[in-house]
Amino acid sequence: MAKKKRKVRADFRKNRSVRTRQNDLTRNFASDNQAVEDLESSQSVTGKGDLTRKRTLAGAIISTDASGTIVLPDIDKTICRLGRVLRVQGLVSLVQLEDGLIRQCATRRLLKSISTDQRHIVAAGDIVWIRPEGDHEGIIERVEPRHGVLSRTSRHRQHVIVTNVDLVLIVASAAAPRLKPNLLDRYLVTAERAEIEPVICINKVDLVDCADLQPIVGVYSQLGYRVLLVSATEGWGIESLRELLRDRATAVTGQSGVGKSSLLNALEPELHLRVQTVSNESEKGRHTTTTAELIPLSGGGYVVDTPGIRQFQLWDVISAEVAGFFRDLRPYVSHCRYPDCTHTHEEPCAVKDAVADGYVDVRRYESYLQIHAGDEA
Repeated sequence: MAKKKRKVRADFRKNRSVRTRQNDLTRNFASDNQAVEDLESSQSVTGKGDLTRKRTLAGAIISTDASGTIVLPDIDKTICRLGRVLRVQGLVSLVQLEDGLIRQCATRRLLKSISTDQRHIVAAGDIVWIRPEGDHEGIIERVEPRHGVLSRTSRHRQHVIVTNVDLVLIVASAAAPRLKPNLLDRYLVTAERAEIEPVICINKVDLVDCADLQPIVGVYSQLGYRVLLVSATEGWGIESLRELLRDRATAVTGQSGVGKSSLLNALEPELHLRVQTVSNESEKGRHTTTTAELIPLSGGGYVVDTPGIRQFQLWDVISAEVAGFFRDLRPYVSHCRYPDCTHTHEEPCAVKDAVADGYVDVRRYESYLQIHAGDEA
C-alpha cells in the first residue's frame, strides 16, 4: 500500500485567488427573497473553500532557513537535477548543474504564487532543483533552505541580494567617492545578524595618504574586524585579498563607484568586467553592475559581484536590537539602569557613560543613533 503524502496548508498571494467573492447579495435579496435561501453556504469567509488564499499542497514540507519560514514543494528527484543559481535576470535564472552545464530556467508558477515577504523567490547563490526542458532550458521546481543570506529592505519587502555565502567583502573607497562609515556600519550590522564573517576592504588607497586612514582602520581593527587596504589600479594588496577569498563563498558589496568590478578584474584578469568612472559633478558612482552574479575563482571558491547601492536599510532588525549588533556597545547594554533603555536620552545609561569615558568611539555611537532613529521611523 502506497504511503499517504503529507499535506501542508500554505498562504498564496492575493492575486492568486480562484475567483472573487460575489458582491451583489443585497441586490439579489431586494429582487428575489427565494434566491437568498438558495445561496451556497460557501459564500461565508472561512478558512477553507474558494474564498481563502490558503491552498493544500500534497507532499510539501514547512521548513525554516535564514530567510524565515519556507515551503518546500514535493518534487520528483528522479527527473529533477540539483544546481546553483549563477544570475537572475528578469524572469530567467541561469543555473549551473553539478556536471557544469548551464541552463536558462524559468521559475515554477507555484513558487511565485506562495505568499512571502521576498521581492523575488530566487536569488543568486541559491541551491535549486530544476526540471530540464530541451537542450539548454529548465524549470526551477524548488529552492533549498538557505544560509548566509545578505538582504536589505526595499519597498517594505525583503530584497535578497545573495545567498549561501560565508564571507561578505564590504568594499569602500578612500576617495572618489568618499568613505561613508555609517554605510559600513549598516553592512556590519547585517553581517552580524546573518552570521556572515565581514571583511572591510578600502580601495583606492593610492589616492590618499594612508596615514589619514589610520583612525578609522584602528577603530574597526580593535573591534576584531579584518581591514584590508588595497588599490585595484596599482595592484596593492591584491595578493592578500586573493588568499583571503580562496575556497570561500564571498559576496562583494558596497556603494556604487568604490571599484568592486575593478577589484575582481585585478583578481581574475580574464573576467573583463565592465567598469566606469565616478561622476565629476556629483562625485557618485555610476551603476555598472546591474544584477548579482556568481563568479567562480581560478584558485577555488567563488565570489558574487553585486550591484552598487547608495542606501542600505536593514531588514528584520528592529530598533531595540540594533545595539546588540554593535560589538563595542554590546558589553554595556546589560548594565543600563532601565531594561528597555534605548541609549539615546535615558539617564543613567551605561552606553552613554562608556562613550563619555572614551571606551566607545564617538563616531560609532553617532552611527548607532542614526541607524536607531532611521529604522525606527
